[in-house]
Amino acid sequence: MNPSPSSQTPVSEASVFPEPVAAQRTGGRFARLPLLAGRSFIPLGLFARLPVAMLTVGALTLVTAVTGSYAAGGISAGAVGIGSALGAPVLGFLADRLGQRPVLLFAAIFNSVAVVALILAAYLVPGGQDTVTAVPVLITAFVAGASCPQVGPLARVRWMALTSRGGRGANTADLDTALSYEGTADEVTFVLGPALVGILASLIAPWLPLALAAVLTVTFVPAFAVHPTHHVVVRSPARAAAGSAQEKDRKGRTAGQRVRTLAAVAVPVLAMVGMGAFFGSTQASLSSFSASFARSEVAGLLYAVMGLSSAAAALSVAYWPPRFSVNARWLACAALMAGLALLLLLPSTVLPMILVLLVLGLPVGPLMVTVFAIGGLVAPAGKLGTVMTALASGIVAGTALGSSIAGQLAQNHGYSVAFRVPVCAAAVLFLLGAAAAVVLLRRKKTTTAAA
Repeated sequence: MNPSPSSQTPVSEASVFPEPVAAQRTGGRFARLPLLAGRSFIPLGLFARLPVAMLTVGALTLVTAVTGSYAAGGISAGAVGIGSALGAPVLGFLADRLGQRPVLLFAAIFNSVAVVALILAAYLVPGGQDTVTAVPVLITAFVAGASCPQVGPLARVRWMALTSRGGRGANTADLDTALSYEGTADEVTFVLGPALVGILASLIAPWLPLALAAVLTVTFVPAFAVHPTHHVVVRSPARAAAGSAQEKDRKGRTAGQRVRTLAAVAVPVLAMVGMGAFFGSTQASLSSFSASFARSEVAGLLYAVMGLSSAAAALSVAYWPPRFSVNARWLACAALMAGLALLLLLPSTVLPMILVLLVLGLPVGPLMVTVFAIGGLVAPAGKLGTVMTALASGIVAGTALGSSIAGQLAQNHGYSVAFRVPVCAAAVLFLLGAAAAVVLLRRKKTTTAAA
């Protein structure tokens, strides 16, 4: 049941979607999501975000294949990540101000052109291993990252708007379920992305994964952009002006309050950088590991094993008891992740590594869901899109950072040393979890005192 707005009547939230309460009367938790957003929203959001998962790994694979250097591939992936880290929050800010539709439509077209330019630059710029210093390759990689459409974060913004319509505040059960699904969708795409890169690059050509990413972007992102759910979060100039007035009032508060708000947002953003570093270093280390048995492109298939268990575990978060707070979830998952990451240092053959990756994925998905949930809790009013895109850009930037560091270590010292990077990243996530617990506790005390 997904009524579309009539062309003869003004578009409003009520005319686009049924009330959320209608969704509460039918089916299980996940069955309610299509009733909130429409049946096409979930598949569109899934396929529209797939190119994000392919871009960094695709750049790493392409440049490594062309130059024969893991370090060159890692630095090219780093350029993608730096671009995304800078560009994603800008796109989120613009979406908060202008609405998601125009921003996503522009990003879809511009990014597709940038990805094609990256492919051409990788092949046309001469220099072998010196390609790592080639300005056209690094510039196109940077632009491709900066313009990458932020479908996942903006989908979360739409879910948050859909579950809090009618002035009743957020429907906690539906929001938890939606965020749990979004975490699983991210994991599924980060399984499919590296897997597609590995399959297409090893069986056909290393340029094909990026070409496919460009086609998916120009096809599915515009469809997601114009989906009726964008009406729920689009801002008219009058509403934007009202929001600006409220923001000026908030800025009149003490500097200490602004610093606390910034710190509350910074902790989950840094955690996503750590999560991305874990992903990127694992990918680069697996490239070196798999190259000792077959070809480096097979690393995408090995990495997909971890993503499968991570996706399944993320889906389970919707059923975790409410008394298992977000603080406890973060600390428990990060501690388990750090302990299990040590197992990466042990395998010397493929089968044991598959088993390690399968187990290691179990705490990863729930931790991502938890960090996004905390990001939604601490986001300032009117800046949800900015915060959600900052979290997502943290993952991509961290992935590039981890890929670059682990790629250098793998090149110079072998995969056994490179696998120490994801261990360190997981340990940092635990420390950030402790910091998040302190920040949220102080926030709760401040809110209680104000009430």
